[in-house]
Amino acid sequence: MSAAPLPPPRDLSRRTFLQAGLAAGAAAAGAAWTPADAASPQVLNYLSWPGNADPYLIEAFEKAHGVKVRIKEYVGGDQMMAVINQSPPGSFDVVLADAEYMHLLHEADFIEALDPADYPLKDYWPEFQRFPLHWFDGKLYGVMTDFGYLGLSYNTKAFTPKEVASYAALWSEKAKGKVGLFDWYLPSMGSISLANGNRPPFDIDKARFEAVKKKLFSLKPQASGFYTIADIFSSMTNGRAQLVPGIGEWITLGLRQNGVPVDTIIPEEGGLQWTESLSIVKGTPKRDLARKFIQYTTSPEGQVRMATKADNKKSIPSMAGWKLLNETKPKEAEILRMTLKGPNVMDEYKAKKIQFRQLPSKQSIEDWNDAWSQFKSL
Repeated sequence: MSAAPLPPPRDLSRRTFLQAGLAAGAAAAGAAWTPADAASPQVLNYLSWPGNADPYLIEAFEKAHGVKVRIKEYVGGDQMMAVINQSPPGSFDVVLADAEYMHLLHEADFIEALDPADYPLKDYWPEFQRFPLHWFDGKLYGVMTDFGYLGLSYNTKAFTPKEVASYAALWSEKAKGKVGLFDWYLPSMGSISLANGNRPPFDIDKARFEAVKKKLFSLKPQASGFYTIADIFSSMTNGRAQLVPGIGEWITLGLRQNGVPVDTIIPEEGGLQWTESLSIVKGTPKRDLARKFIQYTTSPEGQVRMATKADNKKSIPSMAGWKLLNETKPKEAEILRMTLKGPNVMDEYKAKKIQFRQLPSKQSIEDWNDAWSQFKSL
């Protein structure tokens, strides 16, 4: 398939971000999934986080193959697992999942093994060509589409980069009542675990877990509140939250481009990497179409679209995608730190400052969720 010209992304505004990236179906008006779509050979059924059926992302694929992409949106990996578990086989053809849920999808036999030769993995940065969370028993089950880093986001008028160089800033007198918490245990507690010196942060024994809980609970006097994604935007905009652990440029970049004085830093204790991946759902009668969709999304053109979607800009793993981005959208490449010369987004990874966001390995998900609930109720 020849690459279609890349249309300019829509103008970015906070309202557009919230409506398009977070409201169910708003970014993909007219593309909502229904069970009746499952059997149609002219429909690709897509289970995904919101916003990924935006025409900017999928229109070229639809035109090239004479199909429509219909999206069923979820918010959070637990909801994704529930949807796929409750849906008859063949309901979905592809699923976009956070990499830490890949092993659950595999263990539940919800996704198919993929042939690595079908996908442009050799175009990827070497660090991502055999991404460990995608391989089980030597077989590939997911292909990375995009990623980003989570660290400490902060108000640049209230704090200097030096003041937020460590997660210790969260407990400073200056931060009292100004620490916003993203209301999801995994990135928030992962950051606290990093602050406690745990590398990796999610593979910790009972004693270290108890220490993380104690550290977490000690943060309560500093907290301004617990926020949904939409609430984080408003709280960082109005200054109610001046420090937020466990979020990243996927939030602060859009705000900063709209004049909000915020930035994200990876503290000296390290940060987390979130990773989104596409898989073929077991039972689909449209494996060939699903394979072509993953190939399109991981092609240089598809990767540039993923990186430059107006309401949710992301880092991409494809070096060929980086090359096309620099050729066609050099200013975007600079903003996204995906330039081919000089410092870029891979620097933190190569410096070993980044740990994968994963599900807890020595405790249950319920153990971590319970600790988070206790913290909120203090």
